[in-house]
Amino acid sequence: MNSLDWAVLIGYFAVMVAIGVWSHKRVDNVSDFFTAGGKMPWWLSGISHHMSGYSAVMFTGYAGIAYTYGVTSFVTWSFPIALGIAIGSKLFAPRINRLRSRLRVASPLEYLKNRYDLKTQQALAWSGMLLKIVDVGAKWAAIATLLSVFTGISLNQGILITGTITAVYCTIGGLWADALTELGQFIIQLLAGVAMFLAVAVRLDDHGGFFGVWDQPELHGHEKPLVGPYGTVFLLAFLFIKLFEYNGGMLNQAQRYMATPTAKEAERSARLSAVLWLVWPLVLFFPMWMSPLLVESQKPDGSDSYALMTEQLLPHGLLGLVIVGFFSHTMAMCSSDANAIAAVFTRDCMPVVWARARTWSEGQGLRVARIATVVFLGLSMAAATQVNSPAFKDIITVVIKWVAGLMGPMAIPMMLGLLRPFRRSGPTAALVSWSMGLLAFWLVNYPISWNVEGGVPLQYQVSIPLAVSLVLYVLIGYLRPEDTPERLAIIEQVNTDGDGAAAAAVPSPAGGRENPVGTRAKD
Repeated sequence: MNSLDWAVLIGYFAVMVAIGVWSHKRVDNVSDFFTAGGKMPWWLSGISHHMSGYSAVMFTGYAGIAYTYGVTSFVTWSFPIALGIAIGSKLFAPRINRLRSRLRVASPLEYLKNRYDLKTQQALAWSGMLLKIVDVGAKWAAIATLLSVFTGISLNQGILITGTITAVYCTIGGLWADALTELGQFIIQLLAGVAMFLAVAVRLDDHGGFFGVWDQPELHGHEKPLVGPYGTVFLLAFLFIKLFEYNGGMLNQAQRYMATPTAKEAERSARLSAVLWLVWPLVLFFPMWMSPLLVESQKPDGSDSYALMTEQLLPHGLLGLVIVGFFSHTMAMCSSDANAIAAVFTRDCMPVVWARARTWSEGQGLRVARIATVVFLGLSMAAATQVNSPAFKDIITVVIKWVAGLMGPMAIPMMLGLLRPFRRSGPTAALVSWSMGLLAFWLVNYPISWNVEGGVPLQYQVSIPLAVSLVLYVLIGYLRPEDTPERLAIIEQVNTDGDGAAAAAVPSPAGGRENPVGTRAKD
């Protein structure tokens, strides 16, 4: 990097902070901070939904998969995400929007207290927060890895820099700041991605051209859609996982649906995000597929290949723009995660553990929301320093094994609880499916894996916990139905539009507050 690249990077950081300060004027209460007051246009929600779904892990962990295996990086990652969101645009997006517009909640998990019971809500809230600390920690480690390649600063310094800047704008401006910065980040990413695509395409003339390049020995097997540990079982498991994760199980994605004015606009938002996930990653992945021709990775997993390629191919200025693109991915996801977890902590957890939280004023609730955002970012930055440790291993292991493997048990009760066909499943089904899914994850990844030569294959590490949770949730619902009139009323409220009988009895948040803070969002 030279002075021009640094100028681009510093200018980007300044713009992100300025957006946060401007967005501060639009945040008057907790509902504004967490759901943009239900006033976000569908197209902004869709772009924000897309941008908050991936990070610099794509340019490290998935770049390594692309370097090693080729097009399977798209087939087993962004394609199932696009398909999952497309399915969820009808199945989940409108219903999640009604959580805000009909039930007046500001946290995606807030409705679980009435859909199941307080114990279920707290189990999912606390376990979800812990998982997100690890997940976001991996994202900080990914961007710090890239920053170290370009600047030579240490991983911990890179984590501190990116985390601090993100904390400033997302704490000040809430979800509005997240969405607006993600719009700017999308534009930057568009420019940077196209620049890298063209730079690589020009170099392919020396290797057989755009179509003949696949015959090169360095790319042997790169055209195969399913190779190595990324086989059919892995693809099917990932599709189910991403169906739940990217339609609300990841919490920050649910907020984008909640932020739109109506259920119909939430559906349009999801469709836009699905199209972006189907098309745009092809542009980003193509240079990664070609990377074995152009660079030699210095790391066994190939995670530094994309960074090395950008250094070789791009002139200064454009190099700075691509680095900014790396930052934009990570800061988009981490800031949205921080906002979502702050919502869960402020709305769902604090009123239970501290009685005084049930009587907070608008101003007090907003201050606590901002403090919770900073605390979460701090904890995730601390977790980032442990990536590559014996406990977590490398970045892609954290993202695929830990996050994908644990997402199913946590998301199934939340997501399926919205749907009429699962109305018989109550708190017993939710808690058993959650706890047994977590137990299955531990057994498969540790005791069983230790006793299997070569370890349990990755496809089973991520699929078995999901399968256990799904089967138990459905089975217990039929064997021990708990569809009380109150729970059925909640389900009807999120499955119907308009006024009438379904609009009865608005539930209170966790802890029994009769006048919950920041729940004045309108239909």
